[in-house]
Amino acid sequence: MAQCVQSVQELIPDSFVPCVAALCSDEAERLTRLNHLSFAELLKPFSRLTSEVHMRDPNNQLHIIKNLKIAVSNIITQPPQPGAIRKLLNDVVSGSQPAEGLVANVITAGDYDLNISATTPWFESYRETFLQSMPASDHEFLNHYLACMLVASSSEAEPVEQFSKLSQEQHRIQHNSDYSYPKWFIPNTLKYYVLLHDVSAGDEQRAESIYEEMKQKYGTQGCYLLKINSRTSNRASDEQIPDPWSQYLQKNSIQNQESYEDGPCTITSNKNSDSNLLSLDGLDNEVKDGLPNNFRAHPLQLDSSSDASNSIDGPDHVKSASSLHETKKANTGIIHGACLTLTDHDRIRQFIQEFTFRGLLPHIEKTIRQLNDQLISRKGLSRSLFSATKKWFSGSKVPEKSINELKNTSGLLYPPEAPELQIRKMADLCFLVQHYDLAYSCYHTAKKDFLNDQAMLYAAGALEMAAVSAFLQPGAPRPYPAHYMDTAIQTYRDICKNMVLAERCVLLSAEILKSQSKYSEAAALLIRLTSEDSDLRSALLLEQAAHCFINMKSPMVRKYAFHMILAGHRFSKAGQNVSQLSPDGPLPQLPLPYINSSATRVFFGHDRRPADGEKQAATHVSLDQEYDSESSQQWRELEEQVVAVVNRGVVPSNFYPTQYCLNSYSDNSRFPLAVVEEPITVEVAFRNPLKVPLLLTDLSLLWKFQPKDISGKDNEEVKELVSGEPKMIGTEVISEFLINSEESKVARLKLFPHHIGELHILGVVYNLGTIQGCMTVDGIGSLPGCHTGKHSLSMSVRGRQDLEIQGPRLNNTKEEKTSIKYGPDRRLDPIITEEMPLLEVFFIHFPTGLLCGEIRKAYVEFVNVSKSPLTGLKVVSKRPEFFTFGGNTAVLTPLSPSASENCSAYKTVATDSTAVCTALISSASSVDFGIGIGSQPEVIPVPLPDTVLLPGASVQLPMWLRGPDEEGVHEINFLFYYESVKKQPKIRHRILRHTAVICTSRSLNVRATVCRSNSLEDEEGRGGNMLVFVDVENTNTSEAGVKEFHIVQVSSSSKHWKFQKSVNLSENKDAKLASREKGKFCFKAIRCKEKEVATQSSEKYTFADIIFGNEQIISSASPCADFFYRSLSSELKKPQAQPSVHTEKQSLEDAVRLIQKCSEVDLNIVVLWKAYVVEDSKQLILEGQHHVILRTIGKEAFSCPQKQEPPEMELLKFFRPENTTVPLRPSVEQLSNLIKTSLHYPESFNHPFHQKSLCLVPVTLLLSNCSKADVDVIVDLRHKTTSPEALEIHGSFTWLGQTQYKLQLKSQEIHSLQLKACFVHTGVYNLGTPRVFAKLSDQVTVFETSQQNSMPALIIINNV
Repeated sequence: MAQCVQSVQELIPDSFVPCVAALCSDEAERLTRLNHLSFAELLKPFSRLTSEVHMRDPNNQLHIIKNLKIAVSNIITQPPQPGAIRKLLNDVVSGSQPAEGLVANVITAGDYDLNISATTPWFESYRETFLQSMPASDHEFLNHYLACMLVASSSEAEPVEQFSKLSQEQHRIQHNSDYSYPKWFIPNTLKYYVLLHDVSAGDEQRAESIYEEMKQKYGTQGCYLLKINSRTSNRASDEQIPDPWSQYLQKNSIQNQESYEDGPCTITSNKNSDSNLLSLDGLDNEVKDGLPNNFRAHPLQLDSSSDASNSIDGPDHVKSASSLHETKKANTGIIHGACLTLTDHDRIRQFIQEFTFRGLLPHIEKTIRQLNDQLISRKGLSRSLFSATKKWFSGSKVPEKSINELKNTSGLLYPPEAPELQIRKMADLCFLVQHYDLAYSCYHTAKKDFLNDQAMLYAAGALEMAAVSAFLQPGAPRPYPAHYMDTAIQTYRDICKNMVLAERCVLLSAEILKSQSKYSEAAALLIRLTSEDSDLRSALLLEQAAHCFINMKSPMVRKYAFHMILAGHRFSKAGQNVSQLSPDGPLPQLPLPYINSSATRVFFGHDRRPADGEKQAATHVSLDQEYDSESSQQWRELEEQVVAVVNRGVVPSNFYPTQYCLNSYSDNSRFPLAVVEEPITVEVAFRNPLKVPLLLTDLSLLWKFQPKDISGKDNEEVKELVSGEPKMIGTEVISEFLINSEESKVARLKLFPHHIGELHILGVVYNLGTIQGCMTVDGIGSLPGCHTGKHSLSMSVRGRQDLEIQGPRLNNTKEEKTSIKYGPDRRLDPIITEEMPLLEVFFIHFPTGLLCGEIRKAYVEFVNVSKSPLTGLKVVSKRPEFFTFGGNTAVLTPLSPSASENCSAYKTVATDSTAVCTALISSASSVDFGIGIGSQPEVIPVPLPDTVLLPGASVQLPMWLRGPDEEGVHEINFLFYYESVKKQPKIRHRILRHTAVICTSRSLNVRATVCRSNSLEDEEGRGGNMLVFVDVENTNTSEAGVKEFHIVQVSSSSKHWKFQKSVNLSENKDAKLASREKGKFCFKAIRCKEKEVATQSSEKYTFADIIFGNEQIISSASPCADFFYRSLSSELKKPQAQPSVHTEKQSLEDAVRLIQKCSEVDLNIVVLWKAYVVEDSKQLILEGQHHVILRTIGKEAFSCPQKQEPPEMELLKFFRPENTTVPLRPSVEQLSNLIKTSLHYPESFNHPFHQKSLCLVPVTLLLSNCSKADVDVIVDLRHKTTSPEALEIHGSFTWLGQTQYKLQLKSQEIHSLQLKACFVHTGVYNLGTPRVFAKLSDQVTVFETSQQNSMPALIIINNV
């Protein structure tokens, strides 16, 4: 609950005080009315004693009473009307304002800093008025009159006689059965006679003599002379006297509805014609003539035209504000106590002291003793009530109904003399004089009696006061019995149907629980009594429950806010001005629905256009895409890559990746940049925790904007509501947003910036309400008719919720690690920059499925939808082998597909069918295709005409696609980069993203090997011929309707090698492969001519096409060469080795590298094919190409990556691995490839052995240096055949002449040695016996290694 001025230990004793009646003569009333006060009002500011008082309990123990207060009121013979009490309570709440200058408390709870008022003065005023205006009832005696002051004036003719009349009238009112109201505590009421003397106008000597007479008659303890009006009212303006009455009269201003004028007041008669009703004041007309008029109708009596409701908790729809205004207006300017001096104030204070000391307290003490003695004497038992039990007080009682009828009801009535009521009287008396121990014992005993008798109303009253007495006992001998209060509340509410008494219980118990810091229990108690019968009560209790939640040890912020909103709603229904009571201002913070601020996402830019037929917009970025950290990192790398290319290989230090969508994963430490005239979309995550749907209407963003102009001046404006057409920021409003029960739902709200400046998005503003006649059913959803957009709101409240996002925890420095600090999150604070170009990209006829290696042509449309021209358009992708825009020159790029035969995507030329096996040669530089050493093949310039795209302009460009070599689903990211022609300081470039999803099916698998030809010389006498074997397998299992593949062309591409011809082993010219079939091709490759090598740049490649069809595909043109070069891109990206300082170690490494190069070859093969596909009963022809990169002689290469076998598990090693460097010794296989040998000789030789016994055959040994360095060669002709089998098979012969040669071969030199073989008889001989050893000439280290022999060289020697 909110903080209160009084503690609960002060509140309860002040709420239950001894009640004293006042009966005044007309003359006495006139004297007090000179001060615009009645007699009871005159005493009110002085009704609290200024000193402690003492009395003795029945055990004769001294009891001390502190801060005792008494309540004096005029006798009223009609009970207050419930409707009037309601009106009074409404007016009291309306008239209470927060204290001026009150600083609201700032409470930090979790992520919230709440600026709330800690006090609720309207609640305290309500509670005080409620407790004071409770009508007296028969089951309790707390507000029954204990005494009566009889007041007469000294100026009356016969004051003593007047006292007699007043005494008789009091007796008649108390004991006449015609009067049921007011209630009196005991039959023998204390009468205290007060003589009122007007000092300024009266005769003081007469007054003293009358007072002496009174003392003789009534005793010194029973009368008093009170002197007032020491000055006349016309001197009021001369001296400023304090006015202590105003604070009391304003609270109960409705009680003072008659104007205080001099002279008697008229009494209006009751206009009700019912004869059973008394007249308005309950007195007969004859009596009225001679009696004072002070016990007229109750001040809370409404006139007959007012609300005739008979329930205090009826509807609260009263015009409290207007009636209060009228009352205040009537009371304005009235000065209270104008005839009283400070001496008079002291006299009144002294009068109260004397009355209490000498009259009231002795009377109460005496009454307690009498009750105690009376109850005990009836049974003749113990003289003390402290050990009393039920049997002592089970005296006879005469219930008006049988007990059987009254089970579980409140209908049992006890006669006034019943012992149970005597116990209750004694308990109430003890309670009023703060004797809580004795009061608790009596209440506890009475409670048992009442429960035994099923007298539930009486039992509830005893339980209530027993609980309060137990709490107030000094020293707290026992804990507060909260269950007593719970039972009392339930009984009052459910059995007795008395909400007034139930409310009193709740107000008292909640304060007690609050004092014990049991805020949760207090809140539950307060909420328990909210109901539909009283909006004002429900509003006040809900508000106090909210304060309980916020004051808990762990503040429950959302419950606080939720209950404050519910309270505001009920205040509004009760006719109260909610904003006047709430210190939070005109737009309150709403607690519902729950907003997950950290899940807020912000998107900068337009929504993506939907697909239009074959035209598909770039996917870019949207709020529909889920965040993926891996993808986000890849986009960042792509942007860094293209920025580095634009900035000559270096990423600028101030580079910051573009972020179109900000969320909890993005880097929000910087102010985001938004572009003027481009929308900003904020996605707010709502959750409805309730079981009922919530309807938000007129939902929009709340923002603050600082416009900037050219002069740099700031002009801050705050826009909270949409009005007309805002010039600075346009705000989208969602008219209706429905959130079903327990549903989580996001709302996307847009702002349209029309001016540059700084924008701060503060939160959301909306009307919160529920739907009438529409609810969800067990999670199925709302009933039919709820989503028509025409929901009817039962009631709504306009408010806001702020979006406050906590930044990331800082953890960099030592200080940050040892403390809890958070960085900023600026996603909601964009800077609006000047206009920038805006690119949209559309893909036309873009496929979703391809065969592996298939080539398909599509078109890309680039549109500039802004008012600024764009330039520098580039596209970057991690998969550049997937697409191309064609070569850099128009000659290399083929025409549109319709211009070539069979609508091929390739550039083709018809060929002569005779030129089947011979290669057609062409050349192209990789630079023309954007590929070169050290270049970035991933960054591809888009060939825009004039490199600029003007505002509103569009251009369509062809794009060739090639299906990736691996089958499956591929996500390929494109990032388009572009700049503004006019350089902007804040945004240097912009990007557009697109993710293409391609599903590839298996097509062909190509594998190839290359080996040296045995014929070392070609037609021109140069060496180094190669044989290339190509295996093609159709791995497609009729997927995608593929019937068969035709191999239409095989091309080579290399800087040093080219295909010369096809070694066609079969007559079948067409190379057709059905499903799972294989084909093998053999090609002869030769070195490029010396002049080609001499004139070509290092980037120039020679293309040789071997054609198997009727037309040649120009492999050196787009798109064939594009995709070939892109397949090489990973190789070409490697920088060339720079020449280094010559050292011995470096020399050794160079030697190793030269030897390794002997077994390397840079020959690349392109296999072009067509696939015949049947789709929807139509035959389609697809085309494509596969690439095989041959790098090593004798090693098989593949067109698609081979699956790696998982490595076997190895034991974990716990030592540092040795430094792995270039191996200092090449492998034996590499060394054996330095020299290639070939023997030239006749296959058969005829010799007449009978004429000549020795046959000499000339043999030429060709030695070819395969390396690019000088090689020392040793040729040894001596036989070293160890196996006898070899001799048997091949026979024995000998070499004549020099048998060992030492030669030096220059780079790639071919040397011939003329040898002579000598045979002695016929047979078949193997001439391949020469052993060749080689090492690099300039190497000290001898890497002499036996070189590989060719295949067996067999010669047949015949005898003729």
